[in-house]
Amino acid sequence: MNNDLQDPEYVALYLNDTLNEGSPEEFYLALRNVIKANQGMSQIAAETELGRESLYKALSDSGNPQFSTINKIISALGLQISIEPVVLNS
Repeated sequence: MNNDLQDPEYVALYLNDTLNEGSPEEFYLALRNVIKANQGMSQIAAETELGRESLYKALSDSGNPQFSTINKIISALGLQISIEPVVLNS
């Protein structure tokens, strides 16, 4: 797996780009990639107190995880979610 996915700054950029430019399914795939490159699904499941199967299902192509689930995963990865204003080009 890509060693860049173990660098927190790169991971933050990667996930933000995917979130802003991609579909929800692409974001879930990006999260799966980051999890696999780092702790792995079993460790994240334990840290988030989610079942491993539930975690796989939430991040699957047909998954529709709750915001609280995504927030727990992001926190377990040592990241946080933030909101920024959109800068419009005039």
